[in-house]
Amino acid sequence: MSSPAERYAAFRRKQTEDDSPFGRFREQQDFTLDDFQVQGCRAVQDGHGVLVAAPTGAGKTVVGEFAVALALEQGRKAFYTTPIKALSNQKFQDLRRVHGADAVGLLTGDTTINGDAPVVVMTTEVLRNMLYNEAPALQGLGFVVMDEVHYLADRFRGPVWEEVILHLARDVQVISLSATVSNAEEFGQWLTEVRGDTSVVVSERRPVPLWQHVMVGRDVLDLYGSDVDPTDPGVSPPINPDLVEAIRVAERSGPSRGNAGRGGRRKGRGRYRNDRRQQVRVPPRFLVVDQLDRAGLLPAIVFIFSRAGCEGAVQQVARSGIALTSPAERAQIDAEVERRCANLPPEDLQVLDFWAWREALLSGVAAHHAGLLPVFKETVEALFATGLVKVVFATETLALGINMPARSVVLEKLTKWDGRGHAEVTSGEYTQLTGRAGRRGIDVEGHAVVLYASGIDPVALAGLASRRTYPLRSSFRPTYNMAVNLIATSGWSRARETLETSFAQFQADRSVVGLARQARSMSEALDGYTDAMTCHLGDIEEYLQIRSAIGDRERELSRSRSRSAREATDKLLAGLRRGDVVQIPSGRRAGFAVVLENPTPAGLDGPPLSLLTAEPRLVRLPPTDLPYGTEAVTRVRIPKHFNARRPAERRDLASTMRNALGAQANDAPARSKPPSAAATDGPLNELRDALRHHPCHGCADREDHARWAKRRSTLESEHRALLRRIEGRTASIARDFDKVCQVLDSLGYLDGAGADATVTEQGQWLRRLYCEKDLVLAECLRSGAWAELDAPGLAAVASIVLYQSRGDDPAVPPTPPGPPDGPLAVAVRETTRTSRRLENLEREHRLSPADPVDLGLVRPMYAWARGGSLSGVLDAGDLAAGDFVRWSRQVLDLLDQVAVAAPTHELRQTAREAIAGVRRGIVAHGTV
Repeated sequence: MSSPAERYAAFRRKQTEDDSPFGRFREQQDFTLDDFQVQGCRAVQDGHGVLVAAPTGAGKTVVGEFAVALALEQGRKAFYTTPIKALSNQKFQDLRRVHGADAVGLLTGDTTINGDAPVVVMTTEVLRNMLYNEAPALQGLGFVVMDEVHYLADRFRGPVWEEVILHLARDVQVISLSATVSNAEEFGQWLTEVRGDTSVVVSERRPVPLWQHVMVGRDVLDLYGSDVDPTDPGVSPPINPDLVEAIRVAERSGPSRGNAGRGGRRKGRGRYRNDRRQQVRVPPRFLVVDQLDRAGLLPAIVFIFSRAGCEGAVQQVARSGIALTSPAERAQIDAEVERRCANLPPEDLQVLDFWAWREALLSGVAAHHAGLLPVFKETVEALFATGLVKVVFATETLALGINMPARSVVLEKLTKWDGRGHAEVTSGEYTQLTGRAGRRGIDVEGHAVVLYASGIDPVALAGLASRRTYPLRSSFRPTYNMAVNLIATSGWSRARETLETSFAQFQADRSVVGLARQARSMSEALDGYTDAMTCHLGDIEEYLQIRSAIGDRERELSRSRSRSAREATDKLLAGLRRGDVVQIPSGRRAGFAVVLENPTPAGLDGPPLSLLTAEPRLVRLPPTDLPYGTEAVTRVRIPKHFNARRPAERRDLASTMRNALGAQANDAPARSKPPSAAATDGPLNELRDALRHHPCHGCADREDHARWAKRRSTLESEHRALLRRIEGRTASIARDFDKVCQVLDSLGYLDGAGADATVTEQGQWLRRLYCEKDLVLAECLRSGAWAELDAPGLAAVASIVLYQSRGDDPAVPPTPPGPPDGPLAVAVRETTRTSRRLENLEREHRLSPADPVDLGLVRPMYAWARGGSLSGVLDAGDLAAGDFVRWSRQVLDLLDQVAVAAPTHELRQTAREAIAGVRRGIVAHGTV
């Protein structure tokens, strides 16, 4: 219990705080703030940067929303950044409802609304571009909220987060909102180093307790035993015995009826047992929905990890006749669909499968994945958030930030495709996926349900569900655009220093600390080994060097002897012919034998020799097995039609051989070996003499000293390798930056690659090109590879430097439309050659080369920019509508850059025409 003094201090603080910006903000909320939210908001009010790490759905955005309110109260600007446009759109709508349309703007690359407002929601890339361009809108900026900051671990887009954090003015408060990560303190320490005082607020507590279940057949059973607290299950929580028994019965009773091949059949290591019992499959999806409905666990998100699986699940439920909505709810859904989709081109509704999608929505069921049309996806999100849609079958993209909480989350299986193969779901991924279960203020508890199938180990699943290991790892790396921008704005030396302060280098340096500690331990061990190997009679290292030299000389002589033997055998084989009788001097085949077939020109590398011995036996002897000293002694005539399979003919030939040999046939072959050079080798004898006369030779502990010396030698090698690792990690980011600068210097984008490096004219427009293959784009523009294209052709070829096929995409014909010598075909070939040339240049400079260009979108984009129908375009590339829209908008973003940065007026004009050709129909359809 607190003391009177402490209670009085808390009372005085509350009095003061009630009249503060935070007090007024808290008063406006319709719920009581949690301790971590209060702690984060107080830190913002006190002028500190803040890192808030909390579970999905815990309400960490409250801290970011307070920063926005504080900015408006202080008359300063606030930027609210998100990783994806959909989340930007959602946050824009949320903030506009609170602060009014005039106070909030939106910038997402393809959408600009009220961009000069005091509060602007934007994607992180937009803010990065503003920083490099020193945009006037940065004046008066007081707060930047970086939502989903754990995105900086993303391989492709992660570096942008670090660029923003490193380049924002020091007087800007950065509020970083992250999922629960296991190294939040480390990330906070880095933020303090590069941004100044940063408060780290970590909450492991979910606002709604999460119960873990397994569905075996039709039964939904608790995963943990009855005495386990779901909010803190511990490291190895006991398993529910009823679940164990249900699994045992299911495994013994044979396959359950279900969607064959739909997961659960995987065997292997880790969480998956490999046994020979009956395979149990996951229950049919309509049955899962029905059981969840009966158990009161709707609304639910069912993660399937496959687009086709999501669509198939919706169809299965539709065919089953399950309806989860009332007539009133169906009417509300119909009205919302009509409102949001009214502007879709009527001719595209059929190809979009609009009517089947709408019918499923009316039943309360929908799919959600990246292949959906954006307006379809946003409609599903809105209807699910209001409780009208009861079940969403989703891929893991749903776990990335969109606010769609549910009462329960279902995982159909615990493996997913990661782009290279099927990988087990990690504990961090499991936490992210199931984090949506439990709606704050609505549900008393949330529920995570794993569908049981043969191979799932409930003990391993319990460990997976109870762990919270999700370390944040930087993916930061210098890019060409980053290099020219940094040098242009800061100079080479300052740019290098900036990169050395990245989170990637911070983590590398921290790992070096551990390696350095290990190196010091090795050094101490080496000192101990040196003491143990010391001999009081003399220099043991000198003695061991002589022993080593003797061994080296003996091996050298042995190799020489082996070479001589091989040369002698090779010479013998070169002269052997059919009918030659050879004398094999040693080995288990010692004796005489006649050669039945001419040896091949391959010599020692040839096939085995066919020989007939005096016994007579047929022998096939590899040339390399011929003992040293084998020689041809005579020759016999072999009948032309000799058949070695006939015993009589073998006996006759053996007799002929013995007659030819005469008295030799009864003599045992002389066993000979290659003459030993060791006995007469002068240098070797000198070394042996030196060894015998060395003082340490007579030491009684000589072999002990030798063993310690060997250990010391092994440890010295490991120590040197460890020091090389430490050197490789120290300043590794800056060294990569140096290599990037060398590439840019060789191509003329920089003048110089060291402290005197300056950005050339070509480098100035490279500064305005932002894409994964920025240098390929720059080289194509500079060389004129795209100069002869018309607008559709430019849109098509622009897709090459952006598009990346999905791992399960069917092969698309790589040839571009039009004649082989037409402008588009020529431009495609030149772009591909440019990409390969740059890949080789990167390898020369020891940089990881970029992925090859992908031609999969060329035909669809060309057809669309020429005015083609949506159905024809989707068929041309076998694309989903949502994928096509997403890639088309990225092409539009790239064409916007070309329209500004292209070196000629004609190409800039063509880019503007291409933009007009692409921005139409469903590509132009927006929901903001």
